[in-house]
Amino acid sequence: MKCYLGIDVGSVSTNIVLINQEKKMIYNDYLRTQGQPLIILKNGLLKLAKANSNNDYEIAGVGTTGSARHLSGVIVGADVIKNEITAHAVAATELIPEASTILEIGGQDSKIIIVRNCVAVDFAMNTVCAAGTGSFLDQQAARLGITIEEFSQMALKAKTPVRIAGRCSVFAESDMIHKQQLGHSLADITAGLCEALVRNYLNNVGKGKEIVAPVVFQGGVAANQGIKAAFEKALGIAIIIPEHFKVMGALGAALLAKEEIEKGKKTRFRGFKTFEDQHDVASFECQDCANSCEVIEIGYGGNCLARWGDKCGKWENSLVANIT
Repeated sequence: MKCYLGIDVGSVSTNIVLINQEKKMIYNDYLRTQGQPLIILKNGLLKLAKANSNNDYEIAGVGTTGSARHLSGVIVGADVIKNEITAHAVAATELIPEASTILEIGGQDSKIIIVRNCVAVDFAMNTVCAAGTGSFLDQQAARLGITIEEFSQMALKAKTPVRIAGRCSVFAESDMIHKQQLGHSLADITAGLCEALVRNYLNNVGKGKEIVAPVVFQGGVAANQGIKAAFEKALGIAIIIPEHFKVMGALGAALLAKEEIEKGKKTRFRGFKTFEDQHDVASFECQDCANSCEVIEIGYGGNCLARWGDKCGKWENSLVANIT
């Protein structure tokens, strides 16, 4: 069976997806990156290789996305390397062709993508503040002594959600503590936090954007029913959560890989031996201009495979070698 592999390596999670020729997902894995993208990626490929021990799947193409898309692309031999905006938009419109607005909140950042006729026409990202991200919600759930699943359900039981200052993660936490000291219930506090984070998202990431239905909510935070309810309350629009909301970036990468290979190209996939290879990752600061870019480079067998991180492209476009 010819299949297409999609890989999304982010700061919080590493997602691996396999689709068949009919674009049906036949394998997916959600792993915590834990600050070790290279190791976790190789572990994920090892799990996939074990699942394919009978050689049921032939990898016909590979796509990568996420903050470590260049790293993972070099490691596996990707046929297409795309940013998260493109990958998420492709996945959402594949599953929900009529989608007009995509809300995406991950572990460390949040995005909004405006889609018209299955084409992304506008977007915005917030990578500066942690307020509203999955990591912040996990942290607050732990501080309250509950799991993130309990946090999600507890918010739905609120009778009178309290108003929390949600423009900054530090202020939000301080305000939550203050509300606890005043005797408000955990349900009202968690619901208030959900509403505050949604307010912050709409006032910053969604500012000036035309948010119209159908609205698709994806990313790890889409599992939080409290956030979903807060979005519906604020927008007055029903929110759609797709079946594979946690791995939409990887799904989009797999779909893009399929599209690329169908142009008549041969895959660059290096095979499942990838998890056995030893790669060297290093960085240096370029002093050629005032930007002082931090350039990341990855090596294998004493050769440099790829570089990225420079704004001008000087280092990225001057590879020492290209190991295939």
